[in-house]
Amino acid sequence: MTTALFTHSDAERHITPPGHPEQVARHAAVLDALADLPLDRREAPRADEAEILRCHPQSYLDRIRAAVPDEGWRMLDADTHLSPGSLDAALRAVGGAVAAVDAVLVGEAANAFVAMRPPGHHAEREKPMGFCIFGNAAIAARRALDHHGLDRVAVLDFDVHHGNGTQDLLWDESQAFFASTHQMPLYPGTGAATERGAHGQVVNVPLRPGSDGAAGQAAWRDILARCRAFGPQLVIVSAGFDAHAADPLAQLNWDDSDFAAVTRMICGMAADLSAPVVSCLEGGYDLVALGRSVRAHVEVLLEAGT
Repeated sequence: MTTALFTHSDAERHITPPGHPEQVARHAAVLDALADLPLDRREAPRADEAEILRCHPQSYLDRIRAAVPDEGWRMLDADTHLSPGSLDAALRAVGGAVAAVDAVLVGEAANAFVAMRPPGHHAEREKPMGFCIFGNAAIAARRALDHHGLDRVAVLDFDVHHGNGTQDLLWDESQAFFASTHQMPLYPGTGAATERGAHGQVVNVPLRPGSDGAAGQAAWRDILARCRAFGPQLVIVSAGFDAHAADPLAQLNWDDSDFAAVTRMICGMAADLSAPVVSCLEGGYDLVALGRSVRAHVEVLLEAGT
């Protein structure tokens, strides 16, 4: 078995206004960076409506569907937009995450990376925000619990922005451990260490602006000790690469090697627990840094999968 890569050209049909950081070119940058790696390339399917409803109500899905414009853009909030192809892209982002969970849990792949957009970790139960439409990682976690019958799933988020949406969607779920490192202060303003979930299963570790990858790695060593005690049977990673020093939207100073190191720690813990890993692309807005960081991340997944 090897690492499965789930993606689809519909990711490029989610078109944002000129100058928007969450741009179509992100998808190409990621795929170009992975082009020569020996990955099991698979098409991200469109998610069935029932998958969306694991985390979002029907009224929310209907509202998003009705808001899709015939041309141009429609603003959902100050920085979240829909274009004519956005719903197809968002459904495939969820579908890719769900298919990746299925693939690793039935033994078709050792682990998986989902290279889709729009991202998902800011989407709350009834609120699109922060470039995100649906809670991709949270829906994937619920798929593992509800469809595959797992007892414990972890969602680990190293995006530079707090995954408020994932936290909202899993806040009351005792079977889902959620942990995030993120810059604070920074959008969306959530993620204080005091936010611990309804069952104490949420861990937030804010990082100061200007802090480096060594601080991030230290935070993840502590988080993973707590995650190991939880004993997840599946690990889902919200893989945002905007903690990179070159990223224009934040002020952390990680480099490619830091993403590789954190990924290696996550994969090591998961291997000790015989828990497969599914990674879903979140942020990362400097195209060169994004490509290099994704490659470093996926190379570690490949090493772990052999």
